[in-house]
Amino acid sequence: MRRTAEALGLGLLRRLDPETAHGLALKALKAGLASQPGPVTSSRLRTRIAGLDLPNPVGLAAGFDKNAEAIPALSRAGFGFIEVGAATPLAQPGNPKPRLFRLTEDAAAINRFGFNNDGMTVIGERLATQHAQVPVGINLGANKTSTDRAADFATVMAHLAPHVSFATVNVSSPNTEKLRDLQGPEALSALLEGVMKVRGDTPVFLKIAPDLTKAELEQIARVAQHSGVAAIIATNTTLDREALRSPHKTEAGGLSGQPLFDKSTRVLARLSTLTDIPLIGVGGVASGAQAYAKIRAGASAVQLYTGLVYGGLSLARRIATDLETLLQEDGFGTVAEACGTDRERWL
Repeated sequence: MRRTAEALGLGLLRRLDPETAHGLALKALKAGLASQPGPVTSSRLRTRIAGLDLPNPVGLAAGFDKNAEAIPALSRAGFGFIEVGAATPLAQPGNPKPRLFRLTEDAAAINRFGFNNDGMTVIGERLATQHAQVPVGINLGANKTSTDRAADFATVMAHLAPHVSFATVNVSSPNTEKLRDLQGPEALSALLEGVMKVRGDTPVFLKIAPDLTKAELEQIARVAQHSGVAAIIATNTTLDREALRSPHKTEAGGLSGQPLFDKSTRVLARLSTLTDIPLIGVGGVASGAQAYAKIRAGASAVQLYTGLVYGGLSLARRIATDLETLLQEDGFGTVAEACGTDRERWL
């Protein structure tokens, strides 16, 4: 009955403009209209990453709840951890609308939001007052008009660190001009140094782009290792537009969803040979089998977002449950035992 109601709801939302539908989904969560029993967990699914104890390794990626409005509901939706944001020092409207496009034929999406958010002060107030059943992280961003974007990351880190379990440095969004330039070794090293100085005890993650050359990936791995990054999230959205069928395929912005799965998993596997920093696999995760593939390619945990557009909020619970079955079938007692056992396939 629950799945039928969810399917009807998804059908109605898909008739609306994507950003409008997203806003309504968040309002429904805040109102308790999509109540869930809590995170999925078991001895096999429990995962420890960067000092954090997760009930399961299936996380919500940043971008779904940009302004930390629905943390209690999302923490009950089956996820093992959630990430909100991105947050910038000052509130900003982001890029002009329309800026979110469903590519239904490709089970994908293109967005060019541009870090639209309510700013770190408002987001911090929400983080401080909302209780979560799982670890909650914040995605750090920089204001579009900032003259010192590296300083913006440290500013947001200092303000929000007391309220989160981890923070992610996001220099990989393609939707803020020249932001990806901060992935260069010198710029990234300086940026991370500033963030580390103000982080307190909060673990710092780094989110990278999928459109990096092998040399660039090697440089980032070295900088991350030297800087004390606790985990690397691989990957953000891509600028590639290969083999898409949707009429929206030429829209500017970052592509996410199924077309990103193979590319992001190859980056993940390659990165796992370059560093022993724990990795979080993102990009095209919409099933237990895909989450399992990311883990066996080298991920200690995974995140999803676009898959929810097509699979509904119950997708997190289904993925965690199916992942438990797959681990059991292959004789793995924990997620850590399966991590990296099939990376050669992706190299």
